[in-house]
Amino acid sequence: MAKMLELIGLGLVVIMFLAFVGVFQPSIQPGLSPLFWGCAGGTLMIIMYRKIKRKQSEKEV
Repeated sequence: MAKMLELIGLGLVVIMFLAFVGVFQPSIQPGLSPLFWGCAGGTLMIIMYRKIKRKQSEKEV
């Protein structure tokens, strides 16, 4: 599960970077668009989820 979350997070970071640079320019405006913020939020949620799970596993040991 951790590897899957890492791959999803990496994909979100790549899409976020491409949206910021303006690769999707005909359909989405470059810069801080809703696509950028959606990917940033998703990546942050994955980071927080993994941190919580890591703390829980440390408490069990």
